[in-house]
Amino acid sequence: MRTNPIKQLLKSGKPTVGTWLSLGSVTAARFLARSGFDWLTVDVEHSLVNVETTTHMIASIADAGSVPLVRVPSNRHDHIKRVLDNGGFGVVVPMVNTRQEAQDAVSACLYPPFGTRSVGGSVHALNFAANPVDYYARANDEILIVLQCEHIQAVRNFEDVYSVPGIDAVFVGPNDLAASMRSADGKPPHPDVFKQALADILAAAKRIGVPAGIHTFSIEEAKSRIADGWQFIAVNSELKFLTDGAKQVVDGLGLGKGGDLAKY
Repeated sequence: MRTNPIKQLLKSGKPTVGTWLSLGSVTAARFLARSGFDWLTVDVEHSLVNVETTTHMIASIADAGSVPLVRVPSNRHDHIKRVLDNGGFGVVVPMVNTRQEAQDAVSACLYPPFGTRSVGGSVHALNFAANPVDYYARANDEILIVLQCEHIQAVRNFEDVYSVPGIDAVFVGPNDLAASMRSADGKPPHPDVFKQALADILAAAKRIGVPAGIHTFSIEEAKSRIADGWQFIAVNSELKFLTDGAKQVVDGLGLGKGGDLAKY
């Protein structure tokens, strides 16, 4: 049975770098799985992708030798079970704000006696190059459990929420975190205040021994985050790579009619 190298890298204190797949394209997943990223996350929370397409995407990623993860739509047992039963090597669970929510997410990922994941499916074993018996025996050791810190309340209660045993990493969604910090009249937080919130997250993660991750939007930012000690690093998305590449050509040729791709 294949092991999950991302779990081992995180445990050893090393950084891992991947990107987000938001277009629901199996073909894009096939190409990016061969590009050299440590992992790829299929975003099922904010995209049009359904479970069948997700299954084909994570199979393509696994068959290429990369690590397929899935961000589920929400912290529900059925969402988590379904993407794991269809071959995901791990899940990214959004909007985990309380200790009970963290416990529920971890429980849904693990077979008894450590969790409440039910036994079934067949594609999961195929993606791990295993037979079902071996998969059921070893899946608890290989499934990557990443919980998202996306609300200022979760930041304030970080150690209580994310000290639940079984969490492999805590991943910051910067946009949602910033949105939760808006003032009553809708103004975004001051950059220094937001920067301090991120510093508080990283410090708290180090205190409890859980790797911290964050979504970044440039090579320079990714390098800076890694230097600071962040370990689970997402850089952009396949959509951002597409629009950035197109904008570079349009601007370089002086076409001037390509629209505002920068906002994507």
